[in-house]
Amino acid sequence: MTSQGSGGKATALFHAYRAVTALIAPFAYRKVAAKLAAQGVSPQRQRERLGHASQPRPTLPSDAPLIWFHGASVGESLAAITLINRLAEKRSDARFLLTSGTATSAAMAETRLPKGAIHQFAPLDAAGPVRRFLDHWRPDAGIFVESELWPVTLSAAHKRGTRLALVNARLSDRSVRSWQKRAATARFILSRFDLLLSQNDHMAQNLISLGADTARVQPGGNLKAGAAALPVDAAVVEALRSDVGARPVWIASSTHDGEEETILAAHRTLLYRFPDLCLVLIPRHPERSDKVAELIRDAELTFARRSKGEAITPQTQVYLADTLGELGTFYALSPLVFLGGSLRPIGGHNPFEVAQAGAAVITGPGTSNFTETFPPLIAAGGAVEVQDAPQLAHAVQHWLDDPKALQTACTAASGFAKSQAQELDGVADLLIDRLGLGAKGTHPDA
Repeated sequence: MTSQGSGGKATALFHAYRAVTALIAPFAYRKVAAKLAAQGVSPQRQRERLGHASQPRPTLPSDAPLIWFHGASVGESLAAITLINRLAEKRSDARFLLTSGTATSAAMAETRLPKGAIHQFAPLDAAGPVRRFLDHWRPDAGIFVESELWPVTLSAAHKRGTRLALVNARLSDRSVRSWQKRAATARFILSRFDLLLSQNDHMAQNLISLGADTARVQPGGNLKAGAAALPVDAAVVEALRSDVGARPVWIASSTHDGEEETILAAHRTLLYRFPDLCLVLIPRHPERSDKVAELIRDAELTFARRSKGEAITPQTQVYLADTLGELGTFYALSPLVFLGGSLRPIGGHNPFEVAQAGAAVITGPGTSNFTETFPPLIAAGGAVEVQDAPQLAHAVQHWLDDPKALQTACTAASGFAKSQAQELDGVADLLIDRLGLGAKGTHPDA
């Protein structure tokens, strides 16, 4: 039996939420199904959002667990796959189910999940879909990544005896303030978890302030440190390098609205010092590429677009890499990467992907999602922080002028990523212990 925790009974707010979600589930499904359909997801797979499985539950040896992971989108799912790989090494007889909510994460899972692991779209957080999902899959443990606190799902899984963990726990300050206004409900939901592993001490204290049991809250580092390196298409890299030739290249990756103007201004400055310099500009969301293209035109820079099959020529000053799934390939072009989502208060993006690719990192100050990562990475010499276009241009120029300094920074970034990844074995061991996933599949408090 699963432990009941100290969160008390479900609150009136929880019961109201459960009733409302049951009523609106058919309407919510129409919306999410239409979005999935627009992205090429089949009708059968769309119905997974209603809890209708599209695959059978795997047949397991009597003592082997089915371990369910959930991550909202690509980043969380990649972190989940990191742990799946670690746990598979320790429990080779276990089977793994990964759920997520987006078509892009589903496509990624198809290529990155280990053999035998299954991906399904997550059920809507409503009684009917959740019941059908749990009836079919009957997971022994559920591991939620980062910030997905679905009350109906967590309550129903806990009630059935599924031991639950929240890993890489991350809630924005805004979310924390919102939950603090609903303290009793927050305490009830967090008490469904047997273990809560936060990204850092600050987040651990936030969880405790919301009513989480201090004995169940521990810092667990950032799972993204142990993710496999991004895939690289060697043939594409060779073709791009042929197009670029001997020109110097720098990369601005995962950029958001309001950041490209700063990056393009820095690039214009750099062109005075390096007239043949090429910028590979990679928007976080390729659907913004038309707007980004217009910004490049406004900056009076010449460019080519990846999505249109346009090649880099000697006259190309900016290569707009507006496609999905090729980030690792682009990182292979240059060891000098500015990582977006950081010049504005967005929270930053995963620096481990850059470091694993052998590159050094330039970041803005807005990295609240990685407060446990960027300060020590900067202290180690693997990253530098900039505030504006002049500072960004200066940082790029410094590393282009001093290849030895750039190589030292790349080595520092890679070493930092490797040291962080080694800590994940301890996370896997802790999950096995707290979720009762040991060799005999027994629960400590059974």
